[in-house]
Amino acid sequence: MGAADRISQIGGQISGNPTAGGRDKILEKRPDDVVVTAACRSAFTKGGKGGFKDTPAADILAGVLKAIIDRSKINPALVEDIAVGNVLAPGAGATEFRAAAFVAGFSEETAVRALNRQCSSGLQACVDVANQIKSGMIDIGIGAGVESMSLNYGPGAVSELSDDFAKVKKAADCKVPMGVLSEAMAVDLGITRESQDAFAAASYQKAIKAQKEGLFNDEIVPLKVRVQDPKTEEWKEVVVDRDDGVRDGITAESLSKIRPAFSKTGSIHAGNASQVSDGAAAVLLMRRSTAEKLGQTIIGKYVAGAVVGVAPLLMGQGPWKAIPKALEKAGISKDDVDIYEINEAFASQCLWCANQLGIPHEKINPKGGAIAFGHPLGCTGARQVSTLLYELKRTGKKVGNTSMCIGTGMGMSAVWVAE
Repeated sequence: MGAADRISQIGGQISGNPTAGGRDKILEKRPDDVVVTAACRSAFTKGGKGGFKDTPAADILAGVLKAIIDRSKINPALVEDIAVGNVLAPGAGATEFRAAAFVAGFSEETAVRALNRQCSSGLQACVDVANQIKSGMIDIGIGAGVESMSLNYGPGAVSELSDDFAKVKKAADCKVPMGVLSEAMAVDLGITRESQDAFAAASYQKAIKAQKEGLFNDEIVPLKVRVQDPKTEEWKEVVVDRDDGVRDGITAESLSKIRPAFSKTGSIHAGNASQVSDGAAAVLLMRRSTAEKLGQTIIGKYVAGAVVGVAPLLMGQGPWKAIPKALEKAGISKDDVDIYEINEAFASQCLWCANQLGIPHEKINPKGGAIAFGHPLGCTGARQVSTLLYELKRTGKKVGNTSMCIGTGMGMSAVWVAE
């Protein structure tokens, strides 16, 4: 059975059932709303080449967590839990991230944990904290994400499956490299190279425009780090305050000259896929009643989230199933959403999901996405929340959605409202 047949079979599952007046309902303010009072990120830098190439993940995380304290003026002792999304965990992650919290200024009473749902790890961290608050387990928490692909990315990050696993096709499919399966999906679904290059070029053009206009300045926290010169081996201090993967002058025509990465006749290449990069992001969440009591400035709120599974070989379709599920849980339709942040793992899958859902391209990633400035795996989900809320505020819009595909065949999405 081909991908088109599978799509036909399950197409009816994505229509959703928006509630009458759903948008107005989620815009209402209630004391038990889970709200965001601060969100920020580091700049994203090129893996192995950029400003964070010699900086451990925990150090980048510590800088962003400290910025959350500084920006919100929250008493760090009031933060009960910090969830950190991370895929390529250094030393299992938990130890380093607990230490990072201490460096940032949190007390021993603030718990910390690492979690991994691959590319959605940062969003999963935010949603987990929101649900902890909803359930009454905690009152205040931080959802964060971090990745050093410079120091932790590569073949060593993936283990081998046993022979028994290899006998189960879908288990074996989990090991297929994402670029290879994305290339196969593009061929199967007829996603042309021309359309992918046009989408990727638009991402670069939006990002460079946003960077030149200073539209990332509110969300990016400048961090001072040490970098080693690869030629002289000398160390120097630098301030990393801009996404260094953003390039000017990128067009569909210039991208058309890049050789395919996974097949001689393929369509996916370095210019229309996400960049390997380093970075961190964090989001401070609490109940509205708590925020008002503490005098915190509310910049947005969490509404609903959803996670879904898809066939491992069709992992790029994750947002196509996750977005409608999140919208349905929020009681709204796709037209109620003002801005969609859809992770650009590959232009092919992001473009296909948007087209299948009928989302106008002008609503998607208005400041560019992972193709233009990078995809630090565990960080992206938290970064999207920060980017989304600042852009909604800047443009006077209200409702946003974040989503991404997930390796091994999953998708995740969440609905947010700006205030």
